[in-house]
Amino acid sequence: MDPRRLPPLNAVRAFEAAARHPTFQAAGDELGVSAGAVAQHVKALEAWFGLRLFRRLPSRGVALTPAGERYARAAGQMLDGLAAATAGLKRLGQDDALTVSTTHSFAALWLIPRIGDFRARHPDVDVRIVANNALADFSRDAVDLAIRHGKGGYPGLRVDLLLRDAVFPVCSPALRDGDPPLRRPQDLAGHTLLHDGDPLDVDMIGWAEWLAAVGVPEVAGRRGPTFTHTFMVLQAATAGQGVALATRVLGGDLLAHGGLVRPFPDEVASPYSFFVVTPDEPDPPKVARFRAWLSAQAGAPLSPL
Repeated sequence: MDPRRLPPLNAVRAFEAAARHPTFQAAGDELGVSAGAVAQHVKALEAWFGLRLFRRLPSRGVALTPAGERYARAAGQMLDGLAAATAGLKRLGQDDALTVSTTHSFAALWLIPRIGDFRARHPDVDVRIVANNALADFSRDAVDLAIRHGKGGYPGLRVDLLLRDAVFPVCSPALRDGDPPLRRPQDLAGHTLLHDGDPLDVDMIGWAEWLAAVGVPEVAGRRGPTFTHTFMVLQAATAGQGVALATRVLGGDLLAHGGLVRPFPDEVASPYSFFVVTPDEPDPPKVARFRAWLSAQAGAPLSPL
């Protein structure tokens, strides 16, 4: 005899969805079935237990009974654990593909220009880069590794420091040498300031903060146009439309290629860094190879937090 005496799992899944939603219709929408099908599953589960899990309200709605609330918590934990185990097994089983989640600007300005080197070294690993500023949920999303910008507070995950950063102004060579020229921070008063509105970069030093940090708060730091992503701000600066704040990580390649220049050496250390984030479990081979490659590209071993 099977020691696990379990109710029908489809009924448990429907009940758990119904417990999280205000109506059976909403639960059915999540599961791709009708409200009537959800109701039938719930009825079958109540019959299996011989208990009422929902009570019917005069307004034609439903509410969990005390027994239903208790079972909903247990069912939710069970399904979350099953989803996490499923995602982990899928990662192990898809060893020929590597999915990397990172922000739009890090992908555009740092990762994509370098990813050809990884592919040349590991032609058997297909890389999929997913640009998304939302944090990856490894228990739900088909993501193997994430690169994130912040202070590294990601509980329950393995977090390794990839790159520290500093913030400084950049502009086109023509703008630096134009009229009026840019030679010191005070000269910014005569130029357009370009702003980064990337949702990621609430973790980014803005112009007002940067000007205060270098001792020139008299220069108005709130004026000028705003762009959705960091790479857009730097494109505008390359086109001579104004002065942008860049970082060593997100502006380094553009400086190296001469499209942007630093008009003066003043910079401010960033309190935020780039981190490699993975599930807190042994790396599958493809993740281990990518982690080693990132370390080589950063020029230093990854430092665990």
